[in-house]
Amino acid sequence: MRTFHQLTAQHSMIIRLIFTLLFFFSLCLHGIETQADPIKSTGIPYVQNFPKSLYQSGNQNWSVAKDKQGILYFGNTQGLLTYDGKYWNQYVMPDKQIVRSVAADDKGRIYTGAFGEFGYWSVKNKKLVYSSLTGLIPKGQPFTDEIWKIYIDGERVLFQSFSTIYSYSKGKITVIKAPGSFLFLQKAGSRFLIEVLKKGLYELKGNELIALPHSNPKSPDNMLSILPYKDGKLLIGTSKEGLFLYDGQSYVPFQTEANSFLKTFQLNNGILFDGNYYAFGTILNGLIILDDQGKIVQRINKSGGLQNNTVLSLFSDNDKNLWTGLDNGIDRVELNSPLYFYLDKAGQFGTVYSSIIYQNNIYLGTNQGLFYSPWKSNNTGSFNAFDFKLIPGSQGQVWDLSLIDGQLICGHNEGTFTIRGNQLEKISGASGGWTIKKLKSDPSYLIQGTYTGLVLFKQDPAGQWKYYSHIAGFAEPSRYVEQDLKGNIWVSNAYRGLYKLTLSPDYKRVIRKREYRQKDGLPSEFNINVFNLDNRMVFASASGFRRYDEISDRFSPYQELNNNLGSFASSHKIIPATPQKYWMVKDGRMAMVDFTIPGKLQIDSNRFSLLDGRMVQYYENISQISNDVYLVSVDDGFVIYDAVIGNAQSEKSPLPKVLIRHVEDASDVYRIISEYGNSGSTLEIPYNRNNIRISYALPYYRQAKISFQYYLEGYSSQWSDWNSATQKDFTNLTKGKYRFLVRAKINDQQISQVSVLEFTVLPPFYASNWALAFYFLLIIALLFMAKKQYETKLLDDRKKMRVKLELEKQEFLQAETEATEKEIIKIRTEKLQAELESKNRELASSAMSLVYKNELLQKLGTEIEKLRNEKVPKTADDQFRKIQKVIDEGMNDERDWNLFETSFNEAHGSFFKKLKASHPDLVPNDLKLCAYLHMNMSSKEMSSLLNISLRGVEIRRYRLRKKLNIPHDKNLAEFFMEL
Repeated sequence: MRTFHQLTAQHSMIIRLIFTLLFFFSLCLHGIETQADPIKSTGIPYVQNFPKSLYQSGNQNWSVAKDKQGILYFGNTQGLLTYDGKYWNQYVMPDKQIVRSVAADDKGRIYTGAFGEFGYWSVKNKKLVYSSLTGLIPKGQPFTDEIWKIYIDGERVLFQSFSTIYSYSKGKITVIKAPGSFLFLQKAGSRFLIEVLKKGLYELKGNELIALPHSNPKSPDNMLSILPYKDGKLLIGTSKEGLFLYDGQSYVPFQTEANSFLKTFQLNNGILFDGNYYAFGTILNGLIILDDQGKIVQRINKSGGLQNNTVLSLFSDNDKNLWTGLDNGIDRVELNSPLYFYLDKAGQFGTVYSSIIYQNNIYLGTNQGLFYSPWKSNNTGSFNAFDFKLIPGSQGQVWDLSLIDGQLICGHNEGTFTIRGNQLEKISGASGGWTIKKLKSDPSYLIQGTYTGLVLFKQDPAGQWKYYSHIAGFAEPSRYVEQDLKGNIWVSNAYRGLYKLTLSPDYKRVIRKREYRQKDGLPSEFNINVFNLDNRMVFASASGFRRYDEISDRFSPYQELNNNLGSFASSHKIIPATPQKYWMVKDGRMAMVDFTIPGKLQIDSNRFSLLDGRMVQYYENISQISNDVYLVSVDDGFVIYDAVIGNAQSEKSPLPKVLIRHVEDASDVYRIISEYGNSGSTLEIPYNRNNIRISYALPYYRQAKISFQYYLEGYSSQWSDWNSATQKDFTNLTKGKYRFLVRAKINDQQISQVSVLEFTVLPPFYASNWALAFYFLLIIALLFMAKKQYETKLLDDRKKMRVKLELEKQEFLQAETEATEKEIIKIRTEKLQAELESKNRELASSAMSLVYKNELLQKLGTEIEKLRNEKVPKTADDQFRKIQKVIDEGMNDERDWNLFETSFNEAHGSFFKKLKASHPDLVPNDLKLCAYLHMNMSSKEMSSLLNISLRGVEIRRYRLRKKLNIPHDKNLAEFFMEL
């Protein structure tokens, strides 16, 4: 029976065995992962250009670094450049020096070196501020050099000039000198090495330089790159002598085909990246990439996409991007891009309409002819340098290259050819072979669409495709040709029209032809293209796909497909990729559509956005090289797409956080409040500047569709829609605390973590804490004053009440007095009115007496006149005259008028005054007439009083009206009564 210790020992052994197996398994997996994503050696990876017109700074970029947030820094001719994936910013050195070197540590400091100056940049008061370190250099150590290299080594920072190394640690600088002039300090793993001119290679250990031994008669000169190599060796790159391996004892030339290139074009710098790849920048011809075996993997220069052939600096990030600081601009090389390019910058072969790989050659069908070049499989690992040559006799337009049963067939403007190596064999003279494919009903035949209809090909006894027949009865330009499951041939006219053909049993002639137009359900008669989509005929149009119903012999929208395809529903071309996967092309854009999952389409167009508008419209061509690699024809060359890399990139991996960058005051003129929004410190915004703009970016340095979503707590009620905007304005923010949240999404799939910016909009001055305290004190003072005021007012009110009572008493007595006086006045008025009425009656009576008297006298005068007219003695006549005289005197006696006037004035005292004041030209007789009219006497009564006739009264009235300027429609009596 086994003891407890034996069991425990056995158990421990099993555990160690399991861990050992797991360790080796993880190593195997790591090896597989490492080998699964090698750098492609065919074509050129995508190169993104950043010209100086974009970053708005100097031409030359001497160094590159990246901080823990993902922000890139460039030492530029005009200062320090920063780039966060969206925004470029420039920071100028104190004396506007050129920044030759830059390095970033994990504490947020960015170290820069220039002529006579070095120090670091850090965020202070929400802005990137420079702090010089030259003041820490010990006295007696002159500093007049340029700092060419900066390295972060744990807690110390090394600054290197051509004469000195400055070691900065714990707030102090130590000066390290050498027995000669330095070249460049290099970091190889954890070691620091530097060439001392004419002395050899030294290693910096601590603050001491130690010469490295070698058995060579002479060490290499101008060591511009020192990188770690296998087995503890160093790979040393020299300016003009090529590459060397140093094992600690001797220098041995590194056997590589790149040596001649580097010697000729002058190596300038180098880096190790991805574990086993070396990139070397040159002065004269861009950069070259080697693997650890010395094989050339890539050569990238200006003709391959770089802006400039002089590489001043190199930097590789964790995403396998190679950043190049150039003599004119900045470039990013996406080494693990799924798209690799070959572009004809010199215009050697014209516009590419078709491309294909066949028997270790790549063939390009262009508008100038058929070109070919040797094709090396990626398995070789060596760089594929293409050398395209024109196949003799192929001059002219090439439309189509198709590989059928191991034979390469070329559709040409001048006919159809088979291709063997660099030889053409013409098998048909039918012009313009646009498309060719096997008949589904009989695969021993090929059917081809040409300028003049359809052509058949058939295999000869040797298995070679030969011309068989032109299909009679149809001569339309046939751009696309498909055969349905019932054997019908569908043909899209190159310009206008769609046809369904039924062929004879021998396929040589058309026995039934049906042309379809708009009346048959087509949206248009132009550009209707037919394709086979998963054994179904679909018809592409600008308004979406259509399908054909055989029973009704009509077309209808393919709604199920169109709804799932979105914008690609109006694709004009479908190209088969793999079973249940198809390429769709729309307006220069392409997408891979996956029908693998029933009822669910997967559309991927984002990764192909680089190719938008670069293919020949309506003649787009994509051919399959292998299961996952495709060859895409573009205007001036071709592109290789590796779906394995593309799919690996689409898998979820941690994304960087969104960087909240500038916060700007947007109240009137834009003014930066904070250069680093999420720098950790609290942001306070005055209430009168409560309009802000927040900018943000994702430091994701790959070609992708990046969209953002934001949410402002305290302002919004929900997250915004996804969009590509990288800034947002918020206006009229009320006082309070806010949290701005933002996140990013890559290619409509992967979502980043949420980044947060907290800020406070301060209350207005009248609602601040000081104001509230002031208001509190003011309220207390006001309450005290109000109490005093109330007491004072109470006393005043009592006094006022007494005064008011006294006044009311006086007013009451006065009112009683006034009432009594009014009563007296009323009585007096009534008395006077009674007296006036009495006088008026007396006046009227007096007037009537005078009238009566005058009338009596007139009658007496009339009677006497009658007696006189009779014959009477003379004595009697004299008596009659005397009597008439007495009568006349009685009628004209002024005493009567004076008495009347006196009585009239007593009754109407102001009448004559008013009349004389307004009409001073009135004579006494006029005044009499006016008085009589005022009393409303009749004309007869007035004639009696005036002792005139009625006619005389009328005349006087007329004259009086004129004098007084009284209108004719106004009654005189009324006028004087109103006076």
